[in-house]
Amino acid sequence: MDAMEFFQLSSGKWRSQRTTHHLAFKRTEAGESEIQVQALAADDPQVIAICQLHEVDPKLAIGGAYVTWQGAMGWDREDENHEGSTVFALVPDADHPRQGSLLRERGYAEIVPVVGQYHMDDENALVLTTEYETMSSVERFWFVSSSIRMRSSTVKRFGGFSTATFCTEFRIADASGEEELAKPAENVVQRAEYFSFFGG
Repeated sequence: MDAMEFFQLSSGKWRSQRTTHHLAFKRTEAGESEIQVQALAADDPQVIAICQLHEVDPKLAIGGAYVTWQGAMGWDREDENHEGSTVFALVPDADHPRQGSLLRERGYAEIVPVVGQYHMDDENALVLTTEYETMSSVERFWFVSSSIRMRSSTVKRFGGFSTATFCTEFRIADASGEEELAKPAENVVQRAEYFSFFGG
């Protein structure tokens, strides 16, 4: 699988359950969101525009994705919300098609245009590393099944890790908008709620 195939498999609507570890405070925060993913062809105007934004030849891109999200976290203030959208463009390395640059309209840790480095690992997970001016992030996405996707991320700033996040994402509609008939088993949801990748 290459990264474009991964985005195509991710197309549709997802419900994400998140646990974020705030390492400096030694506390965790729960949250939920809905995420909509639309795979984009290489000649899509949005992919071309992102390439031009980053001064990259659009002919080098193999496609991308348009992603929107809306959610809430446990520590949110009344006027705070977590919603937005972004566009990705994939530009693989000429000699290694399973790795390359991921051009983004906005980053994960800073809301600015950014270029990350991606690769598909031996388990067909997508790993994205992004360096910002004041921090860096590593994200890993992988499928448990066609309708269950996992995501982990760490953000490092000021010489140490500041947050670590784990998400379980359930597909609730496919790329055509048709709702999924299968619902996640109750015990899967309960496990995800208490999951910690620091050991238990």
